[in-house]
Amino acid sequence: MGGLFMLLLTTAPLLSRAQSTKGIVFMEDAWTAALKKAAQQKKYVFVDAYATWCGPCKMLKKTTFVDKTAAAFYNKNFVNLAMDMEKGQGPALAAQWALEAYPTLLIFDSKGKLVLKSVGFIQAPDLIKFGKQALAAKKS
Repeated sequence: MGGLFMLLLTTAPLLSRAQSTKGIVFMEDAWTAALKKAAQQKKYVFVDAYATWCGPCKMLKKTTFVDKTAAAFYNKNFVNLAMDMEKGQGPALAAQWALEAYPTLLIFDSKGKLVLKSVGFIQAPDLIKFGKQALAAKKS
């Protein structure tokens, strides 16, 4: 009985950690750091530009971003950044990027040049198409 208890104590943190990494792994509110990481890894930056009050933004987080296929694709090919556009650098970036609605999904090169933009909620298969379209532009 004691051995089972110790096993549970040691594996429970591992299980919760495994569950917390389910989905697209986002850096939070760190535009400059994301650009630097993208340059080091030779990747594009995928930005989820959201507002905390935005219903479709919450739906993206609950459904699209936790889709296993979409998550595997984005975690492999992009540096992923979630930006609250109403705090920190958010308002200045929202103005710079001319954002008009949330959620806005953006893909930038590592120098901060916009490659592709999508406004509104999208399902996982469309998110993958969006990412592939950006990667195709990278190759050409």
